[in-house]
Amino acid sequence: MAYTPEGETRELVFRFVRERILAGQSPTVREVQAAMGFSAVETARRHLEKLIAAGRLGREEGQARGYRLPAGRPGLPALIPLLGQVQAGALTAAIENPEGYLPVLAGEAHGELFALRVRGASMIGAGILPGDIAIVRRQPTADAGEIVVALVGDEATVKRLRLPGGRIELHAENPDFPPLAPPPEEVTILGKVIEIRRML
Repeated sequence: MAYTPEGETRELVFRFVRERILAGQSPTVREVQAAMGFSAVETARRHLEKLIAAGRLGREEGQARGYRLPAGRPGLPALIPLLGQVQAGALTAAIENPEGYLPVLAGEAHGELFALRVRGASMIGAGILPGDIAIVRRQPTADAGEIVVALVGDEATVKRLRLPGGRIELHAENPDFPPLAPPPEEVTILGKVIEIRRML
């Protein structure tokens, strides 16, 4: 690219990354390099790292497309990843399949949040329908009665957590689905469902 002052170039990098994130997919460092016309990938990486240091971008470690818009000032949206689908019914293999990002208000974004698209009808009694999007706060524990995303072996499901006698039970909100009572060592709580979104 033609020479521009470093601050102006960094602003162009930020705008490009922001537009890509808002369109649903964070760019890779090499995509930033190509878009900006940098001769070296390290130039793109340096600008991205400076934007992270300035608090204008965040990054999920270990992901090539891990750049994100951080939670900012109150009233401004933060973006959380829509990771794919989770079963509200019979268990299904938990495959993380990012679909894009969803906005949440910065004031609601305390803790690490992610979103999952619900499949199945086992939680319709709780108002969670097939196709709804569950906003989940990542946490390893939850209280009895809360709706959680749980991993049983390598399969994920959305259920209401019950703890009778210290046992872990995952209950549907639909009488057609029996409760699940897996051995405790096979259960991992991935997070608590804090919001449901639905497209009409």
